[in-house]
Amino acid sequence: MLAVKPPQSPPSSSMFTLRGSLLTLAILTLISFTFLSLKSLRSSPQPQPSSNLVVNTVGKSNEKVEKEELSEVYHSPEIFRLNYEEMEKRFKVYVYPDGDPNTFYQTPRKLTGKYSSEGYFFQNIRESRFRTDDPDQADLFFIPISCHKMRGKGTSYENMTVIVKDYVESLMFKYPYWNRTLGADHFFVTCHDVGVRATEGMPFLVKNSIRVVCSPSYDVGFIPHKDVALPQVLQPFALPAGGNDLQNRTNLGFWAGHRNSKIRVILARVWENDTELDISNNRISRAIGPLVYQKRFYRNKYCICPGGSQVNSARITDSIHYGCIPVILSDYYDLPFNDILDWRKFSVVLRERDVYELKQKLKDISYSEFVWLHMNLVEVQKHFQWNTPPIKYDAFHMVMYELWLRRHVIRY
Repeated sequence: MLAVKPPQSPPSSSMFTLRGSLLTLAILTLISFTFLSLKSLRSSPQPQPSSNLVVNTVGKSNEKVEKEELSEVYHSPEIFRLNYEEMEKRFKVYVYPDGDPNTFYQTPRKLTGKYSSEGYFFQNIRESRFRTDDPDQADLFFIPISCHKMRGKGTSYENMTVIVKDYVESLMFKYPYWNRTLGADHFFVTCHDVGVRATEGMPFLVKNSIRVVCSPSYDVGFIPHKDVALPQVLQPFALPAGGNDLQNRTNLGFWAGHRNSKIRVILARVWENDTELDISNNRISRAIGPLVYQKRFYRNKYCICPGGSQVNSARITDSIHYGCIPVILSDYYDLPFNDILDWRKFSVVLRERDVYELKQKLKDISYSEFVWLHMNLVEVQKHFQWNTPPIKYDAFHMVMYELWLRRHVIRY
């Protein structure tokens, strides 16, 4: 006999109520998430710039250009951006007001010539936001003595040494600030070669203070992490800046100048008769025509920059300005802004012994690499230009940034 299953009872009304509640809750939840998602899409912030982008308030197109600049030529774009912004907000420098106005900062000698960088700095520091009249607010102290001005007045090397020594000692006696750090938070600026000789009478000034100099050679006591390489800029430039003119650069390389160093003698002897390198063992005479020397920069891909009586040369910044890729041919040279800018992305850096293979090394550079170097070179031109009053990212602000990086010292 088969067992008969009892008929199932219909679901109770309470079950219907539970299911209805759950269904209603699910529908409300879905509606809520949909509403919040739509609201989020409307009000969500715009994508943040990448770490190597300096935000520009002018517009998106400028933001893109700025991003390209920082991504190519700086060692650490984001670190540079953040430090630069902080420098502009906080950095303060006290300029000692004492001294003979014919010797010190009050009236720079001039703002022209290959040593004009010194004059421009003295002028710019007076005009800038960084200067403070309150020494207690200062991060660094500027010793405003101009070797360039003293040389212009015919001061002998011996007298320069005496003037520098007497002046610095008077600051040490009159003010308490040098003795707090033994001069580690003090700096002086000199672009003339005689600046090295003028400070010989004060070895502790050279050893302790920050030297901002145009002759940053490792073999004459330059200390990279303490001292600053000042770019030697020949201003005003005789012709406009070069750029976007690759089609005109049909010649391989160019140099013309005096043979006042061993490397220049070798360069002239080995390459002066070459058909692809335009090498002259003397300066180009003005009698040939107006601005012939400067116009050569426009026609060449590479401009050779051998050290002269010092490791540095104003030819480097000339090359940058005229859009000719500089070929650094100098040993023991701490290039200006070397810890900020990656020089191998807009120049060719060689040892002096490479002079014998110079042409082949330049010809080994592919055209696409040359275009890339030239593009980056145009981007850094603003860093090697002095202005009065100074403007953002120019040579003055780059020097101040280098000093800002060196502001942390021990105060006794």
